[in-house]
Amino acid sequence: MSRHEEKKKSIVFIIFGILLSIVLVAFTGALIYQIYKLQVLPDKILIPGILAIILFGLILLLVLNFCTHGIVSKIIYSFLVIAICVVYGFGNFYLYSTSKTLTTVTTQSNKAKNTVSVIAMNSSSMEDVKSLEGAKLGVLTNIGKESTEKSLKDIKKNKVTYTKSDYDNVPSLIKALYDGEVDAVVLNEAYRSNVCDIEEYANFNNETKVIHKTVYYTKENSSPLAVSDITAKPFNILISGNDSFGSLDENSRSDVDMLVTINPVTSTILLTSIPRDSYVTEVCDDYACNYGVTDKLTHTGMYGVDTTKDTIENLLDIEINYVYRVNFTSMINIVDALGGVDVTVPEGMAVSKFYTNSNLEGVHEGENHLDGKRALAYSRERKAYLDGDVQRARNQQQVLQAMFKKATSPEIIKNYVNLLNALIGAFDTNMTTDEITSFIKYQIQAKPNWKFEQFVLKGDNDLRVSPELGSEVSVVILYDSYISVAHDKIQAVLDGKSSDTIEAQEDTPAGTLSEEEIEAQIQYGLMTEAPIEEEGSDIYYGG
Repeated sequence: MSRHEEKKKSIVFIIFGILLSIVLVAFTGALIYQIYKLQVLPDKILIPGILAIILFGLILLLVLNFCTHGIVSKIIYSFLVIAICVVYGFGNFYLYSTSKTLTTVTTQSNKAKNTVSVIAMNSSSMEDVKSLEGAKLGVLTNIGKESTEKSLKDIKKNKVTYTKSDYDNVPSLIKALYDGEVDAVVLNEAYRSNVCDIEEYANFNNETKVIHKTVYYTKENSSPLAVSDITAKPFNILISGNDSFGSLDENSRSDVDMLVTINPVTSTILLTSIPRDSYVTEVCDDYACNYGVTDKLTHTGMYGVDTTKDTIENLLDIEINYVYRVNFTSMINIVDALGGVDVTVPEGMAVSKFYTNSNLEGVHEGENHLDGKRALAYSRERKAYLDGDVQRARNQQQVLQAMFKKATSPEIIKNYVNLLNALIGAFDTNMTTDEITSFIKYQIQAKPNWKFEQFVLKGDNDLRVSPELGSEVSVVILYDSYISVAHDKIQAVLDGKSSDTIEAQEDTPAGTLSEEEIEAQIQYGLMTEAPIEEEGSDIYYGG
C-alpha cells in the first residue's frame, strides 16, 4: 500500500473517529440526563455511577482517538464504541419509557366517563337512534336520573319522537324489556353488571344489543392527603378494582376494596379487605351520590373512586392518603407481563373450576402458577367457598402479595419492557411521580424485608333493599367488632406496631362448597355473580 493510500485511510479513520466520538458523547449525555431525571437511584449509587459513566466515556474517547495506530486496532475499538453506543441507546430507551410510564399513571384527568345506552333485544329490528322513532322507551325514575336525562336529551337532538314508560328499579325495567312492554330501555352502563347478577338475566349481554350510546363526563377530585416523606412516614392506600374491562376512566362497581397500610420505618404492610357486598352508609363530597343511604359498598364505585374512598373512611374512621384504581384488564396485563404469579392453595381449598370463568382450569392444593386470566378468576371466585366473599378477599390479598414479590425480584429484569407496556393505562393514582420514585429509591437503598399482615372484615349474609337498584339484593352485614378491630389494626401499623398486637378471632379458610350446595344458594338468592366476560366480546352494538 502506498503512503498516499495509507494517509488517505488515516484521514478517513480520523474523521470517522471524530464522528463516533460525537455520537458517544451525545449518547452518554442523554443517558446521564435520563438517569438523573428519573431520580430512583440513591445518591450513594447515583453519583459514583454517573462519574463512572463519564470516566468510561473519556477512556474510550482517548483510546479511540489517540492510542490506536494500526488499522486493526482502530477497527476493534470502533466496533467497541459502537457497541457501547447501542447499549447506551437501549438504556436511554428503557429509562425514558419508565419515566413516561410514571408520568402517565400519575397524571389524572380529574373527570370520570359515564356511558348511557339505549338497549333493545337482539330480535328487535331497531339498529340505530333513528329507528327509535315512535318507540316505547323504558326509563328509571328514582335512580340514575342524571344519566337518563342526558340520554333522552341526546335522542331528542336527533329529532326522534318516542313515548316513555317509567320504572322504579333496574329489575322491573329489564323485565319490561324482556316481556315486550317496551321496545328499548335507557340504562347507564354502570348498571350492566347488576343486571347480569340477576339469575334470569345472566345472559343479558348476549341477548340484547346497544343501538345508541351517550357519553358524558363528571368531575372527580381525588386530591391526595399526602404525607411529608413517603419513605419515613406511614400512610394508607386504597386499591379500588373496578369490575370492568377497558379504560379506567369509566365509572363502574368497585369489585375490590382493599386498604394497604404501609409503614416504611418498620417495613410492615397491612392488607385490610372489605367485602364488596358490605352494607354500608354512602358518603361523598358535595352530595354527589345517594348520600347517607345504606347500600352495597360495590355500588359506590358507580359514583367514582372518591365516593368509595369517603365511604370507607367513614366506615373505619380512618384517613386514606392515596388511591390506586385498577380494573380487570389491568390485572390480566400486569400479571402476564410479570410472567405469571405463584400462589399456594391450602389443604381443602382446591377448586376444580372457577364459576366466574368456567372455561379456565381451577386450582389444586399446593403451589399453582397463574397467568393473568386465571389470577383474575382466582381473585374473583366466591361461589366455590363456604365463606364466599371473605375467601375471595383472602385470594385477592394472596395474588397482590405474589405480584409484589415478583415485581421486586431480580427476575423482573427479563420482563421489564413487557411490564412497562402493561403499566401504561393499567392503573391511575393520585400519588405523584416524585413520591413513587422516592419510594423506589428507598427500596433500592434500604432493601427492606417487608412483612405482610392481613385482615378481612366479616359479617352475616342477608337480603336487604339496595337503594341503587330499588330491589332486594344479597349483602353482608359487617360485624361491629370486626370494624373496630380493622380500625385498631390499621392504627397499630401507623403507630409503628404490628397489627398482630390487636387481638382478633383466628382467620382460617372455611373450605369449599359442592356444586349442589352452590346451586342451592343461587336458587335461594344469597349468591349471584356475573361471569367474567372479555371486553366487547358479548355486547352487540347495532348500526
